[in-house]
Amino acid sequence: MELMEIIKAIILGIVQGITEWLPVSSTGHLILVEEFAKFKLSPAFISTFFVVIQFGSILAVIVLFFRKLNPFDRHKVMRERRETISLWMKIAVATIPAGIIGFLFDDIIEEALYNPTTVALMLIVYGVLFIIVENRRKRPYVTDLNELSYVTAIGIGLFQVLALIPGTSRSGATILGAVLLGTSRTIAAEFSFFLAVPVMIGASGYKLLKAGMAFTGLEWIVLGVGSLVAFLVSIVAIKFLLSYIKRNDFKAFGYYRIFLGIIVLAYFYFMV
Repeated sequence: MELMEIIKAIILGIVQGITEWLPVSSTGHLILVEEFAKFKLSPAFISTFFVVIQFGSILAVIVLFFRKLNPFDRHKVMRERRETISLWMKIAVATIPAGIIGFLFDDIIEEALYNPTTVALMLIVYGVLFIIVENRRKRPYVTDLNELSYVTAIGIGLFQVLALIPGTSRSGATILGAVLLGTSRTIAAEFSFFLAVPVMIGASGYKLLKAGMAFTGLEWIVLGVGSLVAFLVSIVAIKFLLSYIKRNDFKAFGYYRIFLGIIVLAYFYFMV
């Protein structure tokens, strides 16, 4: 039994690591995978696992972009340090909307909206939006992180609020919002990565404190394994996305979301 729970954590860590950064909804994938790899652990732990496992994904961002995010890097000149501090300030203000709404309504949102129907519909809706936005997309005017204004950063932060609805995809909502607000695909993806750092660290810490961290030894091992796998896979997924969008648009992800949404609806309405 213990080995099976660890294997399930590895599988879910792989899914988390891939889908957290691609705009395809990690929740939509995890809700399907969990149907075939259900944990035989306490409900409180399982709820915590799916939030805290994201911490592994966040570590991947910190490792890959450490120099860009570190204002104290000794190789940076004063101008670069000021630019890095400015980037963090933009990240901070963009985090506020989702932080407030998430803190106030986390339980309500989870209870009312965390279900296959909501997840499937959001997968389809945002899949369609990605296709529409790419078809009507104009030339971006923000092609460097230093060109990103506070107003645009806050605007992206408001789009992140939409990601509180399961199935939306945090990266999907913020990338879509950034592109609509005039950023290049690369800047949209990078700022989405950075914006996840305080949000997901806060969500993971809050969930752990809320659960009281009263887990069994096996549960801590499962959580650690899942997070480690999510970290390693996230590194690959982030590098892939940044390479992919240099030559391609986001329409393929839109079509994929629509397909997955239909699969989720079909499975839970006709197979379960």
